[in-house]
Amino acid sequence: MNTETKVARWTLISLRPRGQHAPLRRAAKGTGATVIALSPWALQARRDAATCVDLAAALAAERVVFSSPAAVHAAARLVDLAAPHPGQWLAVGAGTAAALHRQGALDIAAPARMDSEGLLALPALADLRGLRAGLVTAPGGRGVIADTLQQRGAQLLRANVYARRPLPFAPRTLQRLRHAVAPWALAVSSGEALALLLAQLPDDLQAPLRAATVVAASERLAVQARAAGFGQVHVAAGPLPAQLVAAAHAALIPPASS
Repeated sequence: MNTETKVARWTLISLRPRGQHAPLRRAAKGTGATVIALSPWALQARRDAATCVDLAAALAAERVVFSSPAAVHAAARLVDLAAPHPGQWLAVGAGTAAALHRQGALDIAAPARMDSEGLLALPALADLRGLRAGLVTAPGGRGVIADTLQQRGAQLLRANVYARRPLPFAPRTLQRLRHAVAPWALAVSSGEALALLLAQLPDDLQAPLRAATVVAASERLAVQARAAGFGQVHVAAGPLPAQLVAAAHAALIPPASS
């Protein structure tokens, strides 16, 4: 008798930047998901003199926040992040902290709740009166961090070490999406990526996409997805690929009966 369990098929839509879909593919392996990569943007490191000056000032602050692994990688192209630093360095989540550790940086604080709200709840950012706060990031995105640091009394020193360059979707990828097996799940870990997706998606794919189940990396992103017209929105345990895949699979594929 054949006792092999048939794995239910479904589609997972990734909005990661170009070239950064592999972790989500690895996390989805064996779940029955086909991952379709829809990159709304590419990441481009900045190396100009003004960026170097801004980064040096930010890294000299009493508190230094790195907003993403991409921010760490871009900063590491400009300076040695393993060098001693005077202030407390903070990462928005485990992935960003791991990127800093790989560069040799020590004594990194990161929240268990891996989003802007979790970061801002760390004791080191509770009272910033009279302090400088460096923010190593990209233009746009995570505006709540910059605003809150200033509201708490910090002098904000922002270093935009990389930029997000919008990309058009390839017709071949859109055609693949049109024929993708249902049900669909959309992994959302960036509000800007979601907005770019909806702005350039063809009309015939707008309704099918909004019928998809959204797995959001935070409650803030879930609110944005609902406001954009998505009816089935779930909040994952965090922004890591395994967390997003687990939330999508749980929402779409009922557990097998014993």
